[in-house]
Amino acid sequence: MSSSPVIRCGVAVRTHAAVRTRAARLAAALAQKGLAHGDRYAIVMRNEIAFVEATLAGAAIGAVPVPVNWHWTGDDLEYLLADSGSKVVLVHTDLLPAVEAVLPVGVTVVEVAVPPEVADAYGFPAPQLTGRHPDVEGLIRDSEPITSPVTDPPLGVIYTSGTTGRPKGILRQPVADENSARLADMVVEGFAFDPSMSTLVPAPLYHTAPNTHAVFAVALGMDLDIMPRFDAEDLLRLVQDRRIEHVQMVPTMFVRLLKLPPHVRNRYDLSSLKSIVHAAAPCPQEVKRALIDWLGPIVHEYYGGSETGAAVACTSEEWLHHPGTVGRPFGDVDVKILGDAGEELPAGVVGDIYIKPFTVWPDFTYLGNDAKRRDMERDGFLSVGDLGYLDADGYLYLSDRRNDMVISGGVNIYPAEVEACIIGIDGVHDVAVFGIPDQEFGEALAAHIELAPGATLGDEDVRAHVGRHLAKYKIPKVIVFDETLPREDTGKLFKRRLKEPYWKARVDA
Repeated sequence: MSSSPVIRCGVAVRTHAAVRTRAARLAAALAQKGLAHGDRYAIVMRNEIAFVEATLAGAAIGAVPVPVNWHWTGDDLEYLLADSGSKVVLVHTDLLPAVEAVLPVGVTVVEVAVPPEVADAYGFPAPQLTGRHPDVEGLIRDSEPITSPVTDPPLGVIYTSGTTGRPKGILRQPVADENSARLADMVVEGFAFDPSMSTLVPAPLYHTAPNTHAVFAVALGMDLDIMPRFDAEDLLRLVQDRRIEHVQMVPTMFVRLLKLPPHVRNRYDLSSLKSIVHAAAPCPQEVKRALIDWLGPIVHEYYGGSETGAAVACTSEEWLHHPGTVGRPFGDVDVKILGDAGEELPAGVVGDIYIKPFTVWPDFTYLGNDAKRRDMERDGFLSVGDLGYLDADGYLYLSDRRNDMVISGGVNIYPAEVEACIIGIDGVHDVAVFGIPDQEFGEALAAHIELAPGATLGDEDVRAHVGRHLAKYKIPKVIVFDETLPREDTGKLFKRRLKEPYWKARVDA
C-alpha cells in the first residue's frame, strides 16, 4: 500500500486524500439538494476521477450510487431513471441532452464538465458547461466538507446489461462492519491482487467488475489508474510508463491486444505486470492460451454474477491443466449443477449452475421485482441463468446462457462454443451466434460476423471451418457479415438487437 496513493486518469492525477476531501464537499452539497440516507442517485459519466468522487460522496450520507451505462438513451435510459428512483443525476455535459429528454419530474441534475482526457480519448472538443444546472466543481468549491467521514465506497445498484431483455437493478444490502475485512479478503483473492500493487482499470466503471475493482482499490489504498477509454496500444503504453502491476480486463480486450502486430506488442516493456484478472464474458481457449504464451502465467480468471459476487477462480497453471475452466470454488462458496427437476447432476453433465455465495457477500434484491429474486434461489443457492458442468476435480466450465441455448431438432446447441470456433478464423474481428426460427427444426443457428479491416471471407469459408472443428449440426444456417456488431464496452453482445428482426418477421408473417 502506497504511503500517499493516487488516482490517475490520462494526465489528471489526485491523491486519495484530495479525492476524499472533494467527495466530502460534494456530499454536503448533495445533502443540501435533498439527497439523504438510503436515497439513490445516478451517475451518467464516462471513466474519470470524478466518477470515483461521485461514488465516494454517497458513502458520507449513506446514499446509494447507480452507475449508468452512458450509451443508453431514449426508452432504456428513461426506464432506468424511473425504475431506480434516483433523486439526483450527475451527468457529463455532452450526455446531458439524452438525460434531459427523459428526466423524471422532480429529479435534480448536477452537470459535470467533460475533462480533457475524456474528450481526447473520444475525439471530440470538450463542450462548455450549459449553465442550465448546478455544476459539480461549483458545488465542491462552495461547500464545506460534510462532518461525517467519507468511508469506503458503497456497493451501488448495478443494472444488468439487458442483452436479452429489460435490465434489472440489483440492490445490495449494506456490508456489516464486522464483515468488511473478510469481504475485502475475498475480493483480493478473487481479483488476484495485493494491496501493495498498482492497478489499472480499462473497462467502463458502470459495469459490475471494474466498478467493484475500483471501489476496493480505493478502499485498500492502492495506486489506481483509470483509462477514459480502452485502446489496446494505449494500455501497453500505460503499463510501461506507469509500471502497472495489475490489470482488470475482459476477454474482448485480449483479442484486441493479440491482434496488434508483433512489432507493436514488442515495442513495450511489460515486465512490471504481475497479474491480469479477467471475467464478465467467456474467453475462447485459443485466445487465453496465446495471452499466457505472450505474458507468462500471470493470467487469472474468476466467475460469478453481479448478484453472487466472485464464486470460482483459477490461476494460469490451473487453467493449463484444465483448459476451458473458469475456476474452482474458493473461500466458503459452494457450486452445484442442477437438472430441470432440481436434481444434482454428476460430473461432466451440463445443467443450471447454482451458487451459494460467500457468507459475507451482501444479500440483494431486484428493484421492484422481489418475485424474480425468489425464483432464482433454491435452498440458499442462486442461479443467474448460466449453464455449465463440473469436472471430476470440481472445476467449473461454462456452456452458455440458458436464454441463449438453441434447441434445433431436439438437440441442445451452445452458441458460445460456435462463437469460440469462428473467432479463431483469420480475418474475423467479432462474432455473434444465436438461434433463429426454423420451420423444419424449430430453431437454427445464425452467425453475424464483423471482419477485420481488409479481410475477405465468404459464407463457405466459415461453414468449412466450423465443419472441420465441430459437429455438422453446429454449422450456422445463416451467415451475415456486418460492418460492426452491437457490443458493450464491457465485451457483452447485445444479441437481442440482432435476434429481434428474425423473430419479429416470424410473428408478422
